[in-house]
Parts: sequence; structure tokens; C-alpha cells
Amino acid sequence: MADRIKVLLVDDHQVVRRGLRTFLEVQDDIEVVGEAADGAEGVARAEELKPDVVLMDVKMPGMDGVDALRRLRELANPAKVLIVTSFTEQRTVVPALRAGAAGYVYKDVDPDALAGAIRSVHAGHILLQPEVAGALLSQEENNNGQGRGGSLTDREREVLCLIADGRSNREIARALVLSEKTVKTHVSNILMKLDLADRTQAALWAVRHGVTG
Repeated sequence: MADRIKVLLVDDHQVVRRGLRTFLEVQDDIEVVGEAADGAEGVARAEELKPDVVLMDVKMPGMDGVDALRRLRELANPAKVLIVTSFTEQRTVVPALRAGAAGYVYKDVDPDALAGAIRSVHAGHILLQPEVAGALLSQEENNNGQGRGGSLTDREREVLCLIADGRSNREIARALVLSEKTVKTHVSNILMKLDLADRTQAALWAVRHGVTG
């Protein structure tokens, strides 16, 4: 099927990769296109296979998940990265989210929930547990961006509000009766004006500064 979500599995444990593949092979709209055993191989395979979503472990030998995320960002790789981890500590998950991950799930996740998470990040949503969102917000306390929101236009603030609500570009376009291309332009302008790296940071900034619906 041409519209299947292409997924790359990156984990140093073969048993975990096999389990994830087994979970996903029963989904009609998801296709596992490859596997990698560490971050470096994951980056190389992502460049080769052009997946839509990468399921990435955090703790791996050699290049770990956080470094792999940073490398993918440097290469401007468009794949959405969903962290799959057995670690619940904020000090493990937060750096991955700040490096560009679209969210995270735990390795004991229910198969249907895992498939739903893949579909969600593929659609442009951000998956944040409340406690991790709080930790990220607390790290923004020392940023001096409080006054930068004044440079946003009314339309950009509307778009930012919908980003904070977890909406994808397509959903924002539908809600505001705009083209998806126009929404992408607004998102780029928001990130530039607020000096933010990605939608995750934009959503957190919006929550921190009260730009919500």
C-alpha cells in the first residue's frame, strides 16, 4: 500500500526489535522497512530508507538515541522520531525530547497504543506525558523569551495556540481555513521569531506563556 507509514526500528536488543516488528506487522497501514542495532546505524539506515517514523531506543552502545536524534536534525532528515524506552526518569527522556523527538512510549506499551502513537506522531502530533512536559517547562524558566511573543501576528498566535493543542499542520489548515502550505509558513515564522528549534519547543513555549485555547 502506497499510503503505509514506513517505520524504522532502532534498538540494540534484537529481541525488542523482533517484538516491535511482531506488534506492527498486523497493522494494515504500517510497514517496518528496516532495523538498526545502534544510533549510528540508525542514522545511516534512516538516510537510506527514508522512513516516515523512527522508533528509537535511548540507551544504546556507541551513538545513543539522543546523539542519533541530533545527527538526524543536522542532516535535516524529515522522519519523526518516537522514543521507545524502558527508562522513566526525566533525566533520560527530557534530553531526547529536547533533541527533537516527537514523543515517547515505554517498551511494555500495548500494541494498539504503540500503533496509535506511530500514527499520531506521523500526523504531526506531540506525545508528552504531563510530568515530562512539566520538566521541560521548568527548564524554560531561565529563558528570556517572555517578550518575544509580542512580535507574533494575530494569525501566528492562532497557529501557535493550535500547535500547543497538538494539532497537525493539516488540522490547523482545516480549522483556520488556510492551505497547508500557508500553515507551514506560519509555523516557520513562529519558530524563527521565538528562536525555537521545533514544534515541541513551540508547544511548550505556548503553554508556559499562556498562548493556549
